[in-house]
Amino acid sequence: MNELVLIIGAGSGLSASLARLCASKKMTVVLAARNIAKLDDLKKEIKAATYQCDTSDIESVSNLFKETDKSVGTPNLVIYNASSRPKKNSVVELDPIETQKSINITCFGAFLVAQEAAKRMLKRKSGSIFFTGATGGVKGFANSSVFAMGKFGLRGLAQSLARELHPQGIHIAHFVI
Repeated sequence: MNELVLIIGAGSGLSASLARLCASKKMTVVLAARNIAKLDDLKKEIKAATYQCDTSDIESVSNLFKETDKSVGTPNLVIYNASSRPKKNSVVELDPIETQKSINITCFGAFLVAQEAAKRMLKRKSGSIFFTGATGGVKGFANSSVFAMGKFGLRGLAQSLARELHPQGIHIAHFVI
């Protein structure tokens, strides 16, 4: 059986490297991002499918999984690599709306993706969900409060999901990159 990986928050860095690795292992690769035009070269290179997805939007995440179900099936592995930082970093200069958007992408979006993935994986009693964290999710730095909030939340989500889902055959991992 051909394994399927869904990489969400795909871009030219870590996600592209992971996509190439998975493709080299003969996995079917699906890439999702807010802006899929940036994935055209990678899509052609590894013969991946691409889908537009705004992880901060409930309907967008739901639709991503419904479309993936129809076109290629349930992923064996879901990698959540989406994050966002506002343009300003000083707490006194931060725009609250931009701050909320960033947290919604970095943390809330991870919850939405994990929920949709878990619903499908639990039926099968197998699968893996990986989250890419950062040092900012372990230790907050000056002028990095929004990134820290998102990544701290992401780490907490991963820890909780591991305890809930691992006994049911779903593997959860959080990697500090």
